[in-house]
Amino acid sequence: MFFPLALTPVRQCRHNRTLSIMRKFTICLISVLFLAACENAPPKKAEQQISAIMLPETLLSHEFKGLMEKSVSMFERKRQVAVIEAIFERCTTPQRARRLAVLCFTKTLGSPFMPFDLAEIALAETGGNQLSGKAVSSKGALGVWQLMPCRAQSHGYAPKDMENDEKCAEAAVRELYTKLEMAQGNMDRAKKLYCGQGPQADSYLRKIRRVRQEMLAEMGRQTEQLAMDETGSRTR
Repeated sequence: MFFPLALTPVRQCRHNRTLSIMRKFTICLISVLFLAACENAPPKKAEQQISAIMLPETLLSHEFKGLMEKSVSMFERKRQVAVIEAIFERCTTPQRARRLAVLCFTKTLGSPFMPFDLAEIALAETGGNQLSGKAVSSKGALGVWQLMPCRAQSHGYAPKDMENDEKCAEAAVRELYTKLEMAQGNMDRAKKLYCGQGPQADSYLRKIRRVRQEMLAEMGRQTEQLAMDETGSRTR
């Protein structure tokens, strides 16, 4: 049977010293690990707090951007209405020009179109006929926006409805939207398809573009006049 040798006083002292050093090392190691854990905790907490703070700001920024875009769009729409009214007055009475300009504004709300888009079709179609609601083309197209009876019916309107400017404007927006889908989002092509196809449609598109240039020129004139009026008001 084996019995361990008893430690001498010198060996016992060394043994105790070794145990003491190991205990101190273990305590130091645990302390270092604990401090490291404590140091790492605040950044993680801070990151969570930052994430919690940044998320609402991001959503708020998104909402704010959307409101700004809508505000800019609405401002532009109102500017266009003033221009349309001025251009329409060259074709019809001031009262009718104002009413039709307002329809170009209200009937394009919530659509991919701006008031100019509806106005230039009216000018291209019946601008030479005083923008008359009773206008009838040689092919049988009806109203200010000149829809064929079958196209009006496809949008839920009777041919007689096209004499009503409001219903005619609604049908024109729906028809233009249909053509925009056919044109795969190409607005110029959609307006060309509104007229039809072939050489007549090509001529129609050129006319539409001339009308647009006329409206843009009027917008520039109104902007310049407004700037002059504001300058005059400040110098008084």
